[in-house]
Amino acid sequence: MFTEKFNRYACEGDTITAEVDGFTIKATIRADDCSDAPDERQDGFWPSLDPKDAGYIGAKSPRTLARHMAKAQAVMDAWKRDQWFYCGVSLSVKRSGITIDAHAASLWGIDCNYPGSDNSYLAEVANELLPEALEAGRAALRTLCDCAAA
Repeated sequence: MFTEKFNRYACEGDTITAEVDGFTIKATIRADDCSDAPDERQDGFWPSLDPKDAGYIGAKSPRTLARHMAKAQAVMDAWKRDQWFYCGVSLSVKRSGITIDAHAASLWGIDCNYPGSDNSYLAEVANELLPEALEAGRAALRTLCDCAAA
């Protein structure tokens, strides 16, 4: 299990590692190659009082809608200033110092440095991907052993 966390302000290429069953698993932050803005990626990004809109926030007062709109605008402004970005968390697996699977598991479209966030969920994502990465590492090791035996 990953016990260390990514920094509160994280950058592409930042890593955390975990040792599990003789494997070294490294989680790396990678920039997402989709450059769509948040309101293009997320239906309902902009809040609405219309129940038919994806951004419907319920029957709220105009003042509450204005507060929600201001928050969405602040998030969009931070995006435009490159203060946060979408990323992927990618796990690689090593055994005895040798990388046996460079792309064992990953999840993409995650926000990094999102306004008001501490990035703690990036380590949570890495931990959720850990079983898949371990299985990929074990499979790669079996393949390598089968090749060596042949």
